[in-house]
Amino acid sequence: MKKTQEAKIEKAPKVKKERKKRERGKLWKEFKTFINRGNALDLAVGVVIGGVFNAIVTSLVNILLSVATWGVPGGLSGLVTVLPALSPGQSASNVNPDWLNVYTAQEFNAMAEKISDEGGVVSLFTSSYTQHGSSYYYNGCAIIDWGAFINAVITFLIVATTLFVIVKVFNYLKKKGQLAQEKAKEEYYKKHPEERPVILPPGPAAPTETELLASILAELKKVNETKGISDATETKKIENV
Repeated sequence: MKKTQEAKIEKAPKVKKERKKRERGKLWKEFKTFINRGNALDLAVGVVIGGVFNAIVTSLVNILLSVATWGVPGGLSGLVTVLPALSPGQSASNVNPDWLNVYTAQEFNAMAEKISDEGGVVSLFTSSYTQHGSSYYYNGCAIIDWGAFINAVITFLIVATTLFVIVKVFNYLKKKGQLAQEKAKEEYYKKHPEERPVILPPGPAAPTETELLASILAELKKVNETKGISDATETKKIENV
């Protein structure tokens, strides 16, 4: 009895070790199945190409925007409309009576120098404004950023056009490859006619739902007519008796 218990105690670590080994093998197998599902390599290639493509499109958009806004001071970022203030917080004069809602670059720098000479806090002034193009706008102002909108529209059109061209070229090359493959296959079958697959003639077309219903109604009608004749025959036999 003691020997049996000692043997079990000695086998226990081995059994646990083998069980852990099987579990690791099963886990590795599931991991490989997960990686191969959906073709992870194609996904990785797509992500890399997408990143490079995004950089190309961004550069192209910037070039076209620079050309399209050649005569606009500050480019598209300068196309901003300031809406009238509806509350004191939307006006820079609420912070300092000498401040304006909009400054040109020259005026902004001159105002910053003036505040510095007077011993004021320049950082408070500069942090209260945001540059759009060549002008500075008070952060509390309600503005319409036309430049951002136009930029988004042009970017969308460029990306959509580029993708459309890529898809068209890909489909054309794919179709051309299929035609070349079919032509090569036909040339092979001309040299080896015995290997050409036999094309069976198409069988009869399957009945439509209307035809099936019509046939069912016809069968029911026949059954009812047969039953009526048999009932009439039975009635006559009873009368004769």
